[in-house]
Amino acid sequence: MRFRHPDGTVVHLAYCTNVHPAEDLDGVLRQIRVFGGGVRAALGADLLGLGLWLPAPLARELAADPALTERLRKGLEAAGLETVTLNAFPYTGFHAPVVKHAVYSPDWTERARLDYTVDCARVLARLMPDDAARGSVSTLPLAWREPWGPERLTAARDHLTELSAVLDELADAGRPVRVGLEPEPGCVVETTRDAARLLTGLPPHLGVCLDTCHLAVGFEEPRTALNRLADAGLPVVKTQASAAVEAPDPSDPATRTALSAFREDRFLHQTRELLGGRTRGRDDLPEALDGPRPLQGRGPWRTHFHAPLHSPAAAPLRGTADHLTETLAHLLGPGGARTDHVEVETYTWSVLPEALRPIGEDGLIAGIAAELAWARDRLTDLGLTPL
Repeated sequence: MRFRHPDGTVVHLAYCTNVHPAEDLDGVLRQIRVFGGGVRAALGADLLGLGLWLPAPLARELAADPALTERLRKGLEAAGLETVTLNAFPYTGFHAPVVKHAVYSPDWTERARLDYTVDCARVLARLMPDDAARGSVSTLPLAWREPWGPERLTAARDHLTELSAVLDELADAGRPVRVGLEPEPGCVVETTRDAARLLTGLPPHLGVCLDTCHLAVGFEEPRTALNRLADAGLPVVKTQASAAVEAPDPSDPATRTALSAFREDRFLHQTRELLGGRTRGRDDLPEALDGPRPLQGRGPWRTHFHAPLHSPAAAPLRGTADHLTETLAHLLGPGGARTDHVEVETYTWSVLPEALRPIGEDGLIAGIAAELAWARDRLTDLGLTPL
């Protein structure tokens, strides 16, 4: 879906296909036809955006063979879909039984991460519509926090400089693509404060992908966070519209029982507690609840569990949709559009507590459509006009 901001910027709204497990071209084409087409029909939209996730082996095949990329582009067009953004954070195996820390490998100290991101940028340059102003690719924020040091930072920056040279070539060819590093709890770049400290002075065509779940988990105030990025000269290349799970009173036994239902084995669910204006954290929800050093529960908790935007967690828990709404207001309010790609990224439908999971393909289509409708309504509330 496309919208016109009052300042004239065209803003693209999409959902991210990393919610689907396919890892080859035939599987992705089925995603496009069944889920992308199904969600578009459920919304009654003439055109729907997809933020594609292409596993590294598939991205390599597509980058090497323009005919395969053209097949993918025709599949999108036939289903009434468009792609202006790719999610290149997970490398491969994102729906393996256990992902956890593996999602951060390879990191930006390794050439494999550079090669994958270059492949994605080249594929996106061929896929995106001719009338799109530019494309975007999201990637991990350098690395998981350990191990880290000056030598690894130098290696990562060298790879980002090589990436920028490729992006220069695409821009010169009239197919501009920007790459955004996505701050995430537990990573080298966890917060916007880390981004301003470590990413200032990035090469051209690079900036930040702002995931609003991650922003909320860090208890970052949206206006302050966005101003910090602007002051550091870091553009918001892309925004992932997502919501965290919040426990206002984690010392309450009923709240802890409700939180325990969100334990699961596939993804990492970093948890942060706000106490006295500072955050304390654990790398996964089970550690926070009853690990060797559990969080105290004297302040509210937020957990990195992407919850459906339109359906916040039931009391005594809640979602951070209000925080997301405030963030969108600062990104796309009267002051001008500070981003032009908004991607709904709830990849956790299949690992939600069983009572909250969608039933079958039709249930997932209906859930994704409801999330996009929620996001669409927030954009129109801000004065953006559907195109």
